[in-house]
Amino acid sequence: MDVWALPKMPDASAMFGEKTTCVHRAWVVTDGAALERNLGKIKAALPPHVRYMAVVKADAYGHGALHTVTRLLQSGVDCFCVANGREGAEVRELGPGSEILVLGPLLPEEMPTLAAYDLTASISTREEMLALSVLAGQYGRRIPVHVKVDTGMGRMGTWYEDAPDFIGAVLGQPSLELRGIYTHFSSAGMDAPFTSLQRQRFVGALSALPGSLRKSSHFLIHADNSAGLETFASEGPFNAVRVGLLQYGLPPHRGSLLKRLKPEAVLSFHSRVGLVKNLPRGTSVSYDRTHTLARDTRVAIVTAGYGDGIPVSASNKAQVLIHGQRCPVLGRVTMDQTVVDASDLAHVAVGDTVTLIGKQGCDEISVSEFCAWAGMIPWDVFCSITKRVERVPTGLRG
Repeated sequence: MDVWALPKMPDASAMFGEKTTCVHRAWVVTDGAALERNLGKIKAALPPHVRYMAVVKADAYGHGALHTVTRLLQSGVDCFCVANGREGAEVRELGPGSEILVLGPLLPEEMPTLAAYDLTASISTREEMLALSVLAGQYGRRIPVHVKVDTGMGRMGTWYEDAPDFIGAVLGQPSLELRGIYTHFSSAGMDAPFTSLQRQRFVGALSALPGSLRKSSHFLIHADNSAGLETFASEGPFNAVRVGLLQYGLPPHRGSLLKRLKPEAVLSFHSRVGLVKNLPRGTSVSYDRTHTLARDTRVAIVTAGYGDGIPVSASNKAQVLIHGQRCPVLGRVTMDQTVVDASDLAHVAVGDTVTLIGKQGCDEISVSEFCAWAGMIPWDVFCSITKRVERVPTGLRG
């Protein structure tokens, strides 16, 4: 017998007396059709000249880059935004042609990936500019770049007061092709006055651009993400927006240009019941005994924990859906399992689906509600769903 061969799994329906085809302990379902509809709504709501830059870094915010990028490619995205060269290479493998902008700084050993996969670099310093010029000479081709301007984020970018000189230096490098310029807002959706100040600083830095670039539809001038659209001026120089959370179904801020847009949730997060048992009143539950049962309780042990993306901070606060009814989390979330109170359910059995985020029956646990329990932001929730949680595009579950 081959020692590496996995044994044949027994039929779940034979073991538990119900028909099931799911083989996952925890899984995320991504609704590609909802993603496409969201993209269509966003594009329709934006001014006609504004280009769509889809942010797909961090495995498409935990949604699964393979299926997300494939759907977006079919929907007419103008540019993809990634965090590093490796992510850019993975996106390029899915299709040629689209511009792929690397938002983060590149380590020296990552730079050859730019030329090998036709990626666009973000540059903030003269050192980066010169390193890319050398790379271009080695590969015998021009390297496309976007200049990033620091208008108050204090992270990447050339300082806005120095930007005109830096832009001039980049334009003086024949081995580099300047394809865009951008900034990033530190408090978009929360501090409109400071966001407006950042926007003004950025517009001032654009003075160094030749008129031919500013008027070119192929040259991208972008500052806004989903939240930054609150102070977006359609009559200004901006001709592109970077869209992240909004395309994945998070609602826009109330002051946003797209405030009337109602995106659909793309991701739902599920697990299963692994064990059902009865515990007497007065029993303490899970590590450090943070919850003591006030009644005789039927508990269901969910086959997911913080090793899958249910944060410890949601302990004793979160709820899950089983058979469309809410069941509260009892005690501390552990690495692989979470205990919930199933006493009020008419029936619960091993193998039942547990919904952590998403719809089940007539009820729904939204990402926003989950964030409130966990004390997290949506980006954190999405990106904290770990690799051992299977990503399943709609229609391929099982």
